[in-house]
Amino acid sequence: MKIPTLVLALLLTGTALAQPHPEQKMDTTLLQRQDLAYRFSLLDLDSRDGQRHYRLWIGKPQRPAPASGYPVLWMLDGNAAISALAPQQLQALANGQAPLLVAIGYQTDQRIERSARTYDYTPVVPGLAEQRDPLTGQASGGVDAFLDLLEQRMRPMVAAVAPIDAQRQMLWGHSYGGLAVLHTLFTRPWLFSDYAAASPSLWWNDGAILKEAHFLRGRLSDRHPRLLLMRGSAEPLKPNGPPQADTLNPVRELTRDLERTTGMEVCLVPFEGLTHGAMLPASLQRVVDEMVSPQRTPACIR
Repeated sequence: MKIPTLVLALLLTGTALAQPHPEQKMDTTLLQRQDLAYRFSLLDLDSRDGQRHYRLWIGKPQRPAPASGYPVLWMLDGNAAISALAPQQLQALANGQAPLLVAIGYQTDQRIERSARTYDYTPVVPGLAEQRDPLTGQASGGVDAFLDLLEQRMRPMVAAVAPIDAQRQMLWGHSYGGLAVLHTLFTRPWLFSDYAAASPSLWWNDGAILKEAHFLRGRLSDRHPRLLLMRGSAEPLKPNGPPQADTLNPVRELTRDLERTTGMEVCLVPFEGLTHGAMLPASLQRVVDEMVSPQRTPACIR
C-alpha cells in the first residue's frame, strides 16, 4: 500500500513509535487549537470496580448533525489516537462524512496506559484461576467488563453530547486494541456496524481469539457488519520475534475463514515496510481515508 502523503510526517518517527518509551507523553497539541474543523470536549468516568479511570475526548464537527445523527468513530487507546491525529485529517473528515470522534483513553498524561489497556483489551481464558498477560505479567481478561461499560455508560454519555446514528458506528483499535476489536466483533457483532483491527495480537495466549471466531456465524443473525484488517509487512508474528517471510499469513487466513464461514465483507489491507508501532497512525489514517473518500482507498487483497 502506498502511504498517503499526510501520514508521512507521522511515520518519520516510526522508530520511536515501534518501541515507545514507557514514559512517552501524550501529545495534546490538537486539543489546544481553536482553529480546527472539530471542537473537543471531554468526559471522565471510572470502571465499575473503581480500578481504571477513563477519559473520553469527543470531537464534534462544526456542522449540524444529519437527521439520523452523526456517524461515530470510536478509537481505543484514545491518548495515542489523539496524539496521532493531525489538523489536516480533521479537515478532511469534516469535508467528508463528518463523523463524531470518540477517543476512549485514560486519565493520564501518558501516551499508552499499559496496565489498564492490558486488562481492558484482553479476553478471559477459560480454566485459569488467576489470569496474567503472557507478555507483561499484568492482570488481564477484562474486555467484557470494558465492553459492558462502553455499551451501558459511555455510549449514552456520548449520545447526550451529540445525536448519534446507531446504524453507522465504527470501532478502531491497534495491537491489543485490535485484539479487543476482534473480540467485540466475535462476541457482540451488534455493537458496531464497522470494525477496524490494526495489527491485532492474534498470537495472544496461543491464538485464543481465533477460537472465538468459530462462534461468530451463530451470533450474526441478519446483521452484516464489515471488518477492516490491517497489518504492516515489517511486523513480527509475535512481540520481539524474528522477521517472517510472510507476516500477512495469519490475517490472510482469518480473512478467508470469515468470508467462507460467515459471508461477511472483510477487507485486508497490507502496509508495505511498516513496523508494529508505525501501524498505529498509518491505520488510523486509512480509516480516515475510508470515511472521506471510500472509492479512493486501496483495494483489499485476498
